[in-house]
Parts: sequence; C-alpha cells; structure tokens
Amino acid sequence: MFSPDAFFPVLERVAGILDRCGIRFHVTGGLVSIYYAEPRLTQDADLVVDPVQMLLHQEEFIDALHKLHYLANPQVIRDAVSRGRMFQIIDAQECLKIDVYPRELVPGELGRSILVDVTSRLKLPFASRPDAVISKVVWISKGSHKSRRDVRQLMRRASADEVRIASEFADGLGLTELLDEVLAEPDEIDA
Repeated sequence: MFSPDAFFPVLERVAGILDRCGIRFHVTGGLVSIYYAEPRLTQDADLVVDPVQMLLHQEEFIDALHKLHYLANPQVIRDAVSRGRMFQIIDAQECLKIDVYPRELVPGELGRSILVDVTSRLKLPFASRPDAVISKVVWISKGSHKSRRDVRQLMRRASADEVRIASEFADGLGLTELLDEVLAEPDEIDA
C-alpha cells in the first residue's frame, strides 16, 4: 500500500502521454476517495479513458509508454481497448501500477470531471463525487467489498446536490437498493 503522493510523479507522466495523444481521461478509484473523503493508503491509481479516443490513438499511446520505459504488453492493451476492458501499466521508475479503464461505468462521467490541484504544479481531472460514488456502487455490485466504506465516506461529505445526483444515477442504473444497503451499514464492527 502507498500514500497518494507516491502516485503524483507517475500520474504526471501518464497524464502527459494521454494529453499528447489527445485522449480524455480522469482519475477515479482510491485516489478520488482520498481526495473527497478520508486519508487512507491505496495500492494503485485508476484512470478512466475515453474509449473512442483510446482506440484511435492506442498505437501512439503504446509507443509513448515504451519510450518512457513503462511495463505494458502492447497486445494486452490492444485486446483490452477493443473489448472495453481494464489493462494495467507499471511505472518501472516508481514500481507503481495504474489500472486503465477504456470505458465509462457511469454514462457521461468524463464530461463531469473536476480539475484538481494535486500539487502546486500538477492539475488532474478527477471523477466528480457523484460519479465516484456510483462507480464504487457498480464495483460493489460486482463483488468488491473494499468500496463499501468509501461510498459511505463520500456520501457523508457530499453536498445535498451531490447526494441528489448520485441517487439519480443509482436509480438510472438500477442500483438504488444496493446504495441504500451500503449507506445503512456501520463503519465499524461492534465488539
């Protein structure tokens, strides 16, 4: 597990590649939970990338990764992009992993990204809080248990408007019951 600041140099390099390739993206997952909710450690960085732009520019993206000595299998990337599946890249310099998702779990989420000052010289697009909540609920519906606390923390710190938007997204994706279940759970187990 790593603190969030360990990922900033890696994200800066990957963001530079994506920007040069013309591929829209945003940060999601644990780093977004840390930003919106509470400090914690994370094991990787997660990026959502525009699937159409990634498909159009995947060879340029793969070439740029290779030039910067990222560990990435070009054929795995091509196959993942063509299927809309996650692929991983490893920053050989920092030995940190980035999971890249060439799809939006929440329709239109890339268009609602929030630009965040992660350091004095690095601004990155982050998933909006409602999109972060719902993407985590989607992962919970697929069996992820580590996202449950993140959802509760994100919603506790959300504005009334953000709660309304997240609830509307959950309803639209048929996840209202699961969201309500997660929000009703305690954070700690009673002894």
